[in-house]
Amino acid sequence: MSGGELRPVGSGAIYPSLRGRKVIVSGGGSGIGEGIVEGFVRQGAAVAFVDLQQDPSEALVERLTGSAFAPVFAQCDITDITDYGARIGQLIEKLGGCDVLVNNAANDDRHKVGEITPEYWDERMAVNLKHQFFAAKAVVPAMRSAGGGSIINLGSISWHLGLEDLTIYQTAKAAIEGLTRSLARELGRDNIRVNTIVPGNVQTPRQMKWYTPEGEAEIVAAQCLDGRLQPADIAAMAMFLASDDARYCTAHNYWVDAGWR
Repeated sequence: MSGGELRPVGSGAIYPSLRGRKVIVSGGGSGIGEGIVEGFVRQGAAVAFVDLQQDPSEALVERLTGSAFAPVFAQCDITDITDYGARIGQLIEKLGGCDVLVNNAANDDRHKVGEITPEYWDERMAVNLKHQFFAAKAVVPAMRSAGGGSIINLGSISWHLGLEDLTIYQTAKAAIEGLTRSLARELGRDNIRVNTIVPGNVQTPRQMKWYTPEGEAEIVAAQCLDGRLQPADIAAMAMFLASDDARYCTAHNYWVDAGWR
């Protein structure tokens, strides 16, 4: 299969260690998060996800209802840390634990430096960074009880490239890599692994609103490989990092960008 072809659902690797694992995903209702939810469900994992958008989330649950474990959806605003923490507690109770946390939720709205207010700064940091730490904190007791776990943070290639109109977003995404290193050190003796996935430009409906066909062609030209990254490509890395095959992978960044650097 060439890089430009879409991977059929269910054609990727199967990880026996993921069957029955309890997985929580933020921002799981669409885009990359949807691909991650579907990937873990196809592995036979018990998946719960939060998202602010109700309609696409419920549509995803309905589409996957025939799976061994239908995903559980909870509507939640991740910037409300008190409510989000309570939601995670409820999902842990419903799943019977948490073995894997995927901190995926983010918002890459464009912004000019001159337009940024203190309030906008705080709101952008809340949606792109703050929730990752507090979600990790919330799942640690359950992971310790289970004898270990995997926390996967979603970063971004954007700050490595220094793209325009994304100053706050890129600041938050840069900080995620530091957060990953710190949590990996703090939690490693509990057998809790923490890693960052650094996606390139993934072809999702949201991303398509930013790019013309000419812009997409420029992205592909900047990559080492032809084709456009899909949510399933990011999900494939997440599933590997969550599996026992990655038992000694922690504190690092894993790039899925088709060589766009």
